Parts: sequence; structure tokens; C-alpha cells
Amino acid sequence: MPIDYHTHNFRCGHAVGTLEEYVLSAIDKGLQQIGLSDHMPLIHVKPEEHPDIAMSMEELPRYVEECLSLQEKYKDRIAIRVGLEGDFIEGYEEQIEAIVKGYPWDYVIGSVHFLGTWDVTDYRQVHQWEGRGVIGAYEQYFDAIQKAAATGLYDYIGHIDAIKRFGYRLEEDAIPLEDAALQALKKHNVAFELNAAGIHAPCKEMYPSVRMLERAKAYGIAVTYGSDAHHPDKVGQKGADARTMLKNVGYTHVATFEQRKMVLKPF
Repeated sequence: MPIDYHTHNFRCGHAVGTLEEYVLSAIDKGLQQIGLSDHMPLIHVKPEEHPDIAMSMEELPRYVEECLSLQEKYKDRIAIRVGLEGDFIEGYEEQIEAIVKGYPWDYVIGSVHFLGTWDVTDYRQVHQWEGRGVIGAYEQYFDAIQKAAATGLYDYIGHIDAIKRFGYRLEEDAIPLEDAALQALKKHNVAFELNAAGIHAPCKEMYPSVRMLERAKAYGIAVTYGSDAHHPDKVGQKGADARTMLKNVGYTHVATFEQRKMVLKPF
């Protein structure tokens, strides 16, 4: 793939490597664009109670400043896009909006990690599935995806079916929930990503599934690609597989972003 729009760095606490190391890895792999998109600071839970999940609020301006500096430094070698993986937390839209509007982002990813105070993507919190109905969790998760799309705060939705990460699945029963989420993206002109990280998770497939990817194409929803790299070596991971998946379902262009404007590029 010529782009990678989903990367992290040491600031979030669960990734390694500096921003510059991710940029250099992208250059080494021949990417045309690299998106820097670390986790938005926690706003609805105490950071000390959820360690190593996101960068601190104090780091946010330093993160943006470094992104902009690297963008200028490497402008003749690669296009760097300044991004943020912004959690959607129902009831905290004003606080999220302040972060989104407070900095010169090229794009903001709308990701659902939390259902209340439960981070469904954190391996340390897998025990919270115990005694919980899978259908209820899926309904809450995909409802949050719809609400995220409707806010107007996000340019694309990240790992849209990450609720499956640890292998808890609804299989066919999930189709109406998935479709409702996709219809919300279409209605609000929000793209989504093909995220490679699920390959290495217990679910053992990308986000979204091929089934959901096919449905997204049928609805005419724009797609981008993200490795979700948490190590510089993972930049562009499974990019060739992602390209094949997208081609197989009929996609010919990927969404890129600059100053919150989407541009479709052939791949």
C-alpha cells in the first residue's frame, strides 16, 4: 500500500519508538504518505487507573509540535499527515470537540475503545467479558460507532469491528448491527479503515471482516488503510494483503486526508 494512516509511538505507553523512527520506517518501505495518529488523552477515566493506554494531556501539544516539525523536515521525502486517534465517548463530545478543534489536524480517527469504563481492546480487561452477554456488548459497541459517525468530529472510523478482537463473536447475528453502522457512515460521509492489526489478535483477521468490507463497498463508503503499528518495524504491515483484499471486493482508490479534506487516490 502506498499509505499508512494509523501509527502510534512511545507517548501512548503501549507502543515503542519515536515519531521520527516511524517516519524513517515509512520512507525505507517506499510509502508515499505516513499518518501519525497517537491516542487521544483519556478524558472520562482517571489515567492512573488505566495506565499505558493513551498519551497524557500534557504531552498533546508536544506531540503536535513534533509532528509538524517532522512534516517540514521530511517534506521532500514523504508526505507526513498529522493525525489523532480520537476516542468516541458518549457524553464527552464537548471535551473531544475542544481537542479536535484545538490543533491543526490533517485527520482525526474516530475509534471506539471504551464501553463506559471498559476498554474492550485492552488485553488486561478481557475478564470483563465474563458474565456479560455478547449480544449486549455488540449492540452497545455498534451503537457507539453510529453515534461517533454522527458527531462530525471524525474523518474516518478506526478498526470498525474491533469488538471481535478477543474472539467473542456473534457470527451471522452481527450483520444487522454492522449494516446499521455502515449506513451511519454513508449518511454522514465518514470513511473507515482496513486495519491490519487484527491479524495478530485472537480474532486473527483484519478489521473489518471481508463480509463487512464487501458491504461497505456496496454502500459506496470510502476506505483507507492503517497498520495500527505500535513498533516502527510494523509500519505498512500486511499492506500487500490489504491491497489484495480491497481489490478483491472492488475498491480501486484509498482515502487520504490533508487539513481535514478527503482525497481519493488510486492504488
